[in-house]
Amino acid sequence: MEYLGIDLSCAMGSLRNGEFPEKDCLLPLISKLLGYILVAASITVKLPQIMKIVHHKSVRGLSVVAFELEVVGYTISLAYCLHKGLPFSAFGEMAFLLIQALILVACIYYYSQPVPMTTWFRALLYCAVAPTVLAGQINPTLFDALYASQHAIFLFARLPQIWKNFKNKSTGELSFLTFFMNFAGSIVRVFTSIQENAPVSILTGFALGVFTNGTILSQILMYQKAAAVKEKKSN
Repeated sequence: MEYLGIDLSCAMGSLRNGEFPEKDCLLPLISKLLGYILVAASITVKLPQIMKIVHHKSVRGLSVVAFELEVVGYTISLAYCLHKGLPFSAFGEMAFLLIQALILVACIYYYSQPVPMTTWFRALLYCAVAPTVLAGQINPTLFDALYASQHAIFLFARLPQIWKNFKNKSTGELSFLTFFMNFAGSIVRVFTSIQENAPVSILTGFALGVFTNGTILSQILMYQKAAAVKEKKSN
């Protein structure tokens, strides 16, 4: 009995016999279910951030380079998972995250007028290279090296934003909901990657996501609370 790549025969067999499924039977099932739930949830992950920017017509406190690097990281990660032939439940959210990240960067450009020429150059360079990477039309050795570098890309995509938050003692227009979902999603992906026997390089990337997203999430909580206390005192 299998649906969407989820083998239910083991669990259903145990339940029919009035027994609770064993660990070796239950964990893969939970992993698959969590994977598909994460893929479904990823459709809305960045919408709170996009809506907050559009509503306030402001990108105050947001690092443009950080969000650009995020797009690059998602592109490499999606391309690599496709190239390795991993099951859709193990990486499907990357496609939705990439689309939303592109929309988010477009919003940042729109509300950051005038956009510098260097920014337009980076955007054009991405548009020229991304299709080749996603199609897997590069040397396999280079592909592995590129994927290895995406951990550093995701790390450096967060570091400018973390530093900017620390320097300003404010998280500006960053969305708590978006980063909470990023943090929770990274934790789930660490679990599913272990269950799917994904390469160590993929597991490392999600573990870094837990750390960096958790850091920004804690900054949002800390600085927004401090701002609320300051506003209360002034009133």
